[in-house]
Amino acid sequence: MNQFPWLTTLWVVPVAGAAATLAVPAARRTAARWVGLVAALATLAVGVVAAVRFSPGGDRYQLVEKHEWIRSFGAGYTVGVDGIALVLVLLTAALVPLLLIAAWNDDRVAADGPRVTHVYIALTLVVEAMVLISFVALDILLFYVFFEVMLIPMYFLIGGFGPRGEDAEPRRQRVRAAVKFLLYNLFGGLIMLAAVIGLYVLTARQHLGGDGGTFDFRTVVAAAGSGHLGAGPVVLNALFLGFMFAFAVKAPLWPLHTWLPDAAVAAGPPSAVLMMAIVDKVGTFGMLRYCLLLFPGSTHTYAPLISVLAVAGILYGALLAIGQTDVIRLIAYTSISHFGFIILGIFALTTQGGSGAALYMVNHGISTAALLLVAGFLVSRRGTRVIAEFGGVQKVAPVLAGTFLIAGLATLSLPGLAPFVSELLVLIGTFTRYPVAAVFATGALVLAALYILWMYQRMMTGPVRPGNERIRDLLPRELVVLVPLVLALLVLGVYPKPVLDRINPAVSGTLTSIGVHDPAPTVPQPEAATTGGTHK
Repeated sequence: MNQFPWLTTLWVVPVAGAAATLAVPAARRTAARWVGLVAALATLAVGVVAAVRFSPGGDRYQLVEKHEWIRSFGAGYTVGVDGIALVLVLLTAALVPLLLIAAWNDDRVAADGPRVTHVYIALTLVVEAMVLISFVALDILLFYVFFEVMLIPMYFLIGGFGPRGEDAEPRRQRVRAAVKFLLYNLFGGLIMLAAVIGLYVLTARQHLGGDGGTFDFRTVVAAAGSGHLGAGPVVLNALFLGFMFAFAVKAPLWPLHTWLPDAAVAAGPPSAVLMMAIVDKVGTFGMLRYCLLLFPGSTHTYAPLISVLAVAGILYGALLAIGQTDVIRLIAYTSISHFGFIILGIFALTTQGGSGAALYMVNHGISTAALLLVAGFLVSRRGTRVIAEFGGVQKVAPVLAGTFLIAGLATLSLPGLAPFVSELLVLIGTFTRYPVAAVFATGALVLAALYILWMYQRMMTGPVRPGNERIRDLLPRELVVLVPLVLALLVLGVYPKPVLDRINPAVSGTLTSIGVHDPAPTVPQPEAATTGGTHK
């Protein structure tokens, strides 16, 4: 008896929701919003069912579906989840309904043009579907196709939706940011395409797909682990770098990060959350799954260099965040720093580092969503992103200010909030492998406290600045968005076990597959006491 195709249903539902939203008459914007929200909630329900059916102690990849796609190329429609993919699927499915509610009355999606609201909702759902396929794909070509295609709807979300009455210059800046996002990521994808083709050629030479090559991820991983890809280190290193470059652009890893701050500002808070908390996770997920498992030897070779770049990104993002005058741009730079921590944990090649990195992907998504959305609500009230224009907000909007503080403290990894656990695991795992890198990365904790608390002080405390006295506190709709995020930060801060129970077996399996073991702890031994030249 065939099992129900839960993973196919997972991405088909948002695609169907996007089509249904576009079918709603143009004048019925509220109906379009409800159709999109119902589709997003249905996707979440399917994700929860998949999580319930997933057994942490079972097979590495579960809920697997496999069908022929392009037989002559050895490409198939093969999907399945391990623990890491599962938690990222749940993160994606949980955040999208909140983003649709957050944008319910946003000027960017309530403009007077025909079907603007409909198109925005449909694009958001399409991005969700493509991200979900990327997380569950067990075919390398299938993954690549949607890794690239998701850029198109995201490009329109960044460049196509501006506030009402926007001047020509801001509109041009928004379009430039969208083009920059697209070009950077398309170039990274082009390099990856060359690597994908090269990998297929290797599988064809070894007849891994029978008479030809194959894109089946599990087959290629098995061959890579046993050394049966039939290529030398130079070729494998080149293919590794092709995959890694594309993932490093999307993640983003310093110095390939420069598209992110402009895109975050241009996109608006809900779409910026979609980009940074969801879409960019495909990059770090790709590093953990594809780079490590397909190229174990190259991973060992380049892990020290990538760790250095990750530490540079951690410190660079934190230092630049301190100097920002734009609240949204500041939050974007904090994400560059956080992605550095995730990548550092991945390439520490330890169980603590890998588990911390996977957990960090989830926790960063939640904390960044909370901080960006509450900042977006504040910016929409005041009409400016300039930090200096705020001041005294906690006196006129105490609930908004309190939520902003909790989200900010989570961003700086305060103990008791979710990011602390993941950051601690990353640092512990890194210290056992690269102690110097861990020491430098720890310095970012001080910088994070500086940029978050200074931002809060300037925006929320002190006397009420002119223009801020009419700022409203959070509305019920906004509380519906923020309360679940705050609760998730609190719960995962004190009880991350349910997530780690699903992540840990996948991380351990990955490290075992590439022949990596945690470094043995070294404890200095005291010199033996001597008496009269005789050891006691």
